[in-house]
Amino acid sequence: MADARPLRLSAVIVCYLDAQAIPLMYRRLCDVFSALAVDYEIIFVNDGSPDDTQAVLKELTAKDDHVMAIEHSRNFGSQNAFLSGMELATGDAVVLLDGDLQDPPEVIPALYEKWQQGNDVVYGRRAKRQGPPIMTFAYRAFYRVFRGVSYVPVPLDAGDFSLMDRRVVDELLALPETDQFLRGLRAWVGFKQTGVDYVRPERAFGRSTHSRLKNLWWAKKALFSFSFLPIEVLGYAAAVMTALSFAAVIYQVVDRLRRPDVSHGISTLIVLVVFFGSLTLLAISVLGEYLIRVFEEVKRRPRFIRKALWHGGRGLNSAAEVERFLGRRKAALRSTEADRSETSAPKANAPEANAPEANAPEANES
Repeated sequence: MADARPLRLSAVIVCYLDAQAIPLMYRRLCDVFSALAVDYEIIFVNDGSPDDTQAVLKELTAKDDHVMAIEHSRNFGSQNAFLSGMELATGDAVVLLDGDLQDPPEVIPALYEKWQQGNDVVYGRRAKRQGPPIMTFAYRAFYRVFRGVSYVPVPLDAGDFSLMDRRVVDELLALPETDQFLRGLRAWVGFKQTGVDYVRPERAFGRSTHSRLKNLWWAKKALFSFSFLPIEVLGYAAAVMTALSFAAVIYQVVDRLRRPDVSHGISTLIVLVVFFGSLTLLAISVLGEYLIRVFEEVKRRPRFIRKALWHGGRGLNSAAEVERFLGRRKAALRSTEADRSETSAPKANAPEANAPEANAPEANES
């Protein structure tokens, strides 16, 4: 009987202004995977970074076949960058990390242990966050508000840092949405999930790429993607205001009959017009947020564009070459999943001999 193949982990790291952190991330990931005694691959996604990220990644892929680097044509955002790497990942489980070392690779063994215990998703839970206290308070408050208004049970203090089983990854990749919020979708797909506490350090190099305005944008994205509360509140407010308006009309009629000689001030009318006008604008803006998301979805634009890919010392520098490589990776993944099913049966068969070859670029591609 053939021995079962070793488990394979894929790490997907999104990089933006992280050229200094990438070599450290690489070494720390290699140390962690070696200690776990698993097969592994490390997929870096350069999401249009303007620094030396491209050169650093090309050097890493030239010296280590475990490393793959994807370059996007521009910055498409971290969520789309994660999906880009997940499409190429062939592991039994996939780990998502930010490239700035705020997601410590040393937490992966704890995630891996929970996965081995039968959990399909193991997310990193930020028990403590290093940084300004006011931002720590704001983040913690957001997650609690978000959980309270979301129609799915979103874990508290959990970002993108997580380990997901292959079947969870496949379900996420199959979702047709263009505008994705992964930590919400990760909760939406379900499966058995648990968390591991860790301390989230500050960014190792440079400044955070998320300004306060960008953080507000993220909060709005989460709220309108996984909650109907904003539009429901408007419905309740409209009902209350309508009732108050009828009451005011009745009062004005009665007051006019009781005191016909009293002049009724125009200031009240102005205040009412401004108030209801503002409420109308608010309603239009909330509806607009939902319509924007519908508009983005119906356009069906691609989530990202891969400009180049490096693996095994070779480079693919056109979209067509990258797509062919992706097709071979998917074929290899299907073969691997078939092998896994066979090894779980009473009689196990060895993996197909040509499966590893599908993971490498063709010799004539450069």
